[in-house]
Amino acid sequence: MSQNQPPSEQAVIKTSYGEMTVAFWPDAAPKTVENFKKLARNGFYDGTAFHRIIKGFMIQGGCPNTKQGGRDTPGTGGPGYQIKAEFNARPHVRGVISMARSASPDSAGSQFFICHGDARFLDRQYTAFGELVSGEDVLERIANVPTGGGSEKSTPVERVGVESVRIVPAAG
Repeated sequence: MSQNQPPSEQAVIKTSYGEMTVAFWPDAAPKTVENFKKLARNGFYDGTAFHRIIKGFMIQGGCPNTKQGGRDTPGTGGPGYQIKAEFNARPHVRGVISMARSASPDSAGSQFFICHGDARFLDRQYTAFGELVSGEDVLERIANVPTGGGSEKSTPVERVGVESVRIVPAAG
């Protein structure tokens, strides 16, 4: 590491089911990592929820419409801008965090998902930007929350809250 490079950082995602820690891949998706860190530092994710859960596939969060009093449909919100995709060779396997998007490749903004199982069919089509380094038990608990609570089969029947996302120095 060069002298002028900042120490690496991680995200601690504090949920109503416990904490998960994500290590970033700035070499694979530098702009995506910086966007996620900026949103986290600004408190954008605080008070949101995991609004889409598909056991064996992924858990999805990061939509501002999931905040208490949100007016629009969960899963349709963002930060008010979109970022360019940074597709890369990192595989979508259990524990990988990636950006959610619409049909347009460059439509990601704030929503992200964490793979609960291998999803290699997403490789090079979604921007993978990090992986869990702790909290796999929390991922498992969230993935096992019963769904079908809304018009979508993947909507959890109970709120899976994201209390905060904090950016911290990487451990050791």
